Amino acid sequence: MAKQKDLRAQIKDLPNQPGVYLFKNASGKVIYAGKAKDLRKRVSAYFGKEQTGKTAVLVKNIYAVEHVVTSNETEAFLLENILIKKYQPRYNILLKDDKTYPWIVIRNESFPRVEMTRDWKNDGSEYFGPYTSVKTVKILLELIHDLFPLRTCRLDLSPEKIAEGRYQVCLEYHMRRCKAPCTGEESLENYSQYIEAIRKILRGHFKPVSEYLHKKMLEAAERLEFEKAHAYRQKLLALENYQSRSTVVNPKLGNLEVYSIVTEGPVAYVNFMEIANGTVIRAQNLELRSPIEEKPAGILATAIVEVRQKYPLRAREIIVPFPVNIPYPVKQTVPQRGDKKKLLELSEKNARYFRLEKLKNLQRTDPEEALQRRLKQLQKDLRLPKPPIHMECFDISHTQGVEKTASCVVFRNLKPDKTAYRHFRIKTVEGNNDFASMYETVYRRYNRLLQENAPLPDLVVIDGGKGQLNMALKALKTLGLDNKISLIAIAKKLEEIYRPGDPVPLYLDKTSETLRIIQQIRNEAHRFGLRLHRKRRTKRSVHSALTEIPGIGEKTAVKLLKHFKSLKRIKESDIKELEKVAGKKLAEKLKTHLNASS
Repeated sequence: MAKQKDLRAQIKDLPNQPGVYLFKNASGKVIYAGKAKDLRKRVSAYFGKEQTGKTAVLVKNIYAVEHVVTSNETEAFLLENILIKKYQPRYNILLKDDKTYPWIVIRNESFPRVEMTRDWKNDGSEYFGPYTSVKTVKILLELIHDLFPLRTCRLDLSPEKIAEGRYQVCLEYHMRRCKAPCTGEESLENYSQYIEAIRKILRGHFKPVSEYLHKKMLEAAERLEFEKAHAYRQKLLALENYQSRSTVVNPKLGNLEVYSIVTEGPVAYVNFMEIANGTVIRAQNLELRSPIEEKPAGILATAIVEVRQKYPLRAREIIVPFPVNIPYPVKQTVPQRGDKKKLLELSEKNARYFRLEKLKNLQRTDPEEALQRRLKQLQKDLRLPKPPIHMECFDISHTQGVEKTASCVVFRNLKPDKTAYRHFRIKTVEGNNDFASMYETVYRRYNRLLQENAPLPDLVVIDGGKGQLNMALKALKTLGLDNKISLIAIAKKLEEIYRPGDPVPLYLDKTSETLRIIQQIRNEAHRFGLRLHRKRRTKRSVHSALTEIPGIGEKTAVKLLKHFKSLKRIKESDIKELEKVAGKKLAEKLKTHLNASS
């Protein structure tokens, strides 16, 4: 209590000015750094009555508050970023980038090599990327080496060593893939023109290169050098083919930056793309982790600052899914349609794939954490009070009101628990009434669990729409379980999710893992239900076929089916085996009738 009083006294002394605040723990270590437009108001908010679980943990560990006043909010934003990097506070957003993605590098050397690397260094070389696909890099490098006769050797081609005549031409020269700058046959001035053209290609400027190749093709044709003209034409086609695959928007849009974010509990996945003249020339994925509650806009703003500090970006317009507060004088666009919307969707798609890639890797390295993340995402997407560790799903099967059955499948920790699956024969419902059948099934299932004092599920999934949901809810209310078990229904047509008391259905992203999990448990209930339904329907037809035989009554038919299991086995059995079950006279009648019918 004394500590809290001291802190409140410190907070009262804070100025109503923009700046950065630092929270320190008992040992004096910075555990959180934040920015504020008004320091006193922002820091006071942490100690209010309404605190989320994670914020409460942070506040519990605060023993001192320090601050730095800045001239404006922009300066505070930049200073916050610097302090976070300096102190690495425990409760701030932690960022991991995809450093293993490949780059294309133009080496800082005489007669530069152009190649792929995964190791970015501050060595004066020019790096383009990172690219999300190794295949894309290989296509680009193949195109570049087809267009330009570049060296691939690691020789030191300083003017002095070339003048000394140290080197001889190699196979690349004889294959006309290199013009031997090592022997002085290729001038540095001419080679530099290749490098400048390559820079333009890597930045998305294809037009000058296309015009140059077209000009060379025509000149060769005029000189009747048709082989050379054909070679230039092949290079021009290769360039146009790559450009058509790279261009995703109208080239007239100019230079843009695109940012998107996918959140999963405390972890966020951000995708960034740099667009030049309609071509994606740079793409990167970032993983950010926030130990306390942080809104997506704040996380995305942090990612944008990180990206812009890392790369020399000059775009005057950025495309984002929602407005963000960043310290840059750029136009922010939240597109609703058109080419910019397509770009944002492409970025979001990449962010989702990045998330799946990280989750799959986590499932291999730390399956327990991966499971907890998926459960928390389910809880968030379905708006549940707790993670659905134990889920059950119900499905009704019948044929025009005949042979009515129901199935209940059980999932624990997102895996089917087949030993707990249950089938139900509908007993009290006449005709084709799925609603009443659902009520009976749900009531019987949880009345039984209550009697056995067995664990109740965290979530019940109903295969159906509003009607089935309401009847399941009625059954739970009858048992007094409506406030103890969460309930949803999934309708097949549009895969919408219905929740009790919510008139508007919940539409999940078709690619979301939450929807995939709910579909999996629904499909499993449907499969399990159909298995019993088919079995009962088959038995019913076999039973009818037996009772049609003179002298075979209800009891004898049941006795035969229990022993032989199927009509086929009864037909294949010899007379002595039939006599053991049905007696000598009935066995002869049975054998005669079945042989005649087959």
